[in-house]
Amino acid sequence: MHKISIPEHVVARGRRMRDGREHIFETLDMSKVAHIIVDLQVGFVAEGAPVEVPMTREIFGEVNGIASAVRAAGGLNVFLRYTYDGLEKMPWNVWFNNYMSRSHSDVMTKAFARGADYWQLAPELEVEGGDLIVDKTRFSAFIPGTCDLDETLKARGVDTLIITGTLTNCCCESTARDALQMGYNIIFVSDGNATLSDEEHNATLISMSAIFADVMDTKHLLGLIGSSGATRAAA
Repeated sequence: MHKISIPEHVVARGRRMRDGREHIFETLDMSKVAHIIVDLQVGFVAEGAPVEVPMTREIFGEVNGIASAVRAAGGLNVFLRYTYDGLEKMPWNVWFNNYMSRSHSDVMTKAFARGADYWQLAPELEVEGGDLIVDKTRFSAFIPGTCDLDETLKARGVDTLIITGTLTNCCCESTARDALQMGYNIIFVSDGNATLSDEEHNATLISMSAIFADVMDTKHLLGLIGSSGATRAAA
C-alpha cells in the first residue's frame, strides 16, 4: 500500500475553505453516486504486464469492499477499460506517435486492443450483474467522442463520483479533474488508487485535496456510505 503523505498546510487550507469541516461531504444520496473503477485491467495489474503497476495488487480489498457497499446502498459501479481502437473517429496519434518509441507504441496498441488478454478486467475484481463496464480511449473518461460515460451517468441522475483504480496520477486524476469541471462531485480514495511510486501518488492526492476532490480513505468512505444509507432508510 502506498505510504500516504499530504502536508498539513494543504489539509488546513481545505478546512478553512469548509469553515473547519474535515470533509466536503458529510452525507450522500447513494441513488446519485457512482463508483468509478479506473483501468484495473490485466495489462496494469499482472506481473510482467506492459504497464505493470505492482501496487494495484494491494488495493483490490479496498476497491471490492467499496463496490460491495455501493451496490448494497443503491449506488452504481462502473468499471472503466483503457482501450486502443485503431478505427476510432478521433485517433490519438499524438500520444502513440510522439510520446513513445515505435516499439513501445506497438506493444501498447496490441496489449490494449479491444478483446486482447491484457485489455480484460483483472480477475481479482468482483464484478456483478448490475455493474457497468465502459471503454475509453483516453486517460480521462470525459473526453467527448472517446467515451460515453458522461451521457451514461447523466441519464441515471448521477451527480457524485467515487474514484478508485490506476494509475493514480494518470487516468484516475485525469478523470477526476474533468468530471469536476463537468459538474460532478468527486471523492478520491487515498488507499483505493495506485501508481508507480509513493511520490507520484502523493502528488496527485495533494492536488486533489487542495482543489479537485474530497480525499478520504476507505474506512471513512465506508462509514459515510453506511450512515447515508441508514439516514435514507430512516427517512
